[in-house]
Amino acid sequence: MNRRFSWFNATSITLGFAFLYLPMIILVTFSFNESKLVTVWAGFSTKWYGELFRDQAFLSAAWVTLKVAVISSTVATILGTMAAYVIVRAGRFTGRTLFSGMIYAPLVMPEVITGLAMLLLFITIGLDRGVFTIILAHITFTMCFVSVVVSSRLATFDRSLEEAALDLGCTPFDAFKSVTLPIIAPAVISGWLLAFTLSLDDLVISQFVAGPSATTLPMKIFSSVRLGVNPQINALSTILISIVTVGVISASLISKRSIARQRAEEQAAVRA
Repeated sequence: MNRRFSWFNATSITLGFAFLYLPMIILVTFSFNESKLVTVWAGFSTKWYGELFRDQAFLSAAWVTLKVAVISSTVATILGTMAAYVIVRAGRFTGRTLFSGMIYAPLVMPEVITGLAMLLLFITIGLDRGVFTIILAHITFTMCFVSVVVSSRLATFDRSLEEAALDLGCTPFDAFKSVTLPIIAPAVISGWLLAFTLSLDDLVISQFVAGPSATTLPMKIFSSVRLGVNPQINALSTILISIVTVGVISASLISKRSIARQRAEEQAAVRA
């Protein structure tokens, strides 16, 4: 049964996209506003981008955020992959339920509770809050996301490939390095990107565990907005939107080219 594209569907789609993207369009437009008042258009100008790149507070916060995101996502990917391998491959062992629960707990735990728990832990052990504590906190709550992504791939992995490698003389570690890891690499990379994005975007947990010597970009943006919307925030948001847009388009093009190349190779194999 074919359904017509009615005016109701068109209106719903238009309102939905407007609700999602109209605020972004307004934000990008006013990032080129000459006036300091973000609601009054006074002409086209790019001066706020120059002001942004001369603001050492924003540059320092951006560097801290990038450093924390790269380190925490890398460590979380390593630990999350190891945890996923144990959960999927180790079978039943004493404490497996507790281990799985501890891995997946941050998924359902409110960020306020996680941040407060991490704060109390750092105070109890006498660890000074700063960049290091932010990294530890981000590793804690991003590792579970990596574990979920990798474990889902390991659950559908054909173990006969590993067994063939073992039969050919590989050690278990060599089989994992040469066979398993390359096959699950897309899931590992996806887990890293997810952990990187979550760390880059985190505000609540960072507010609890960051000391006066460390300020992330979301914290800086939040504190600036509380004092009033600054045109530099619009410029910064526009830069972030542009980076994300370029990344999504590039990933889509690469994926399409990869699929087209794979289909061409399959057709060539069929002809041969």
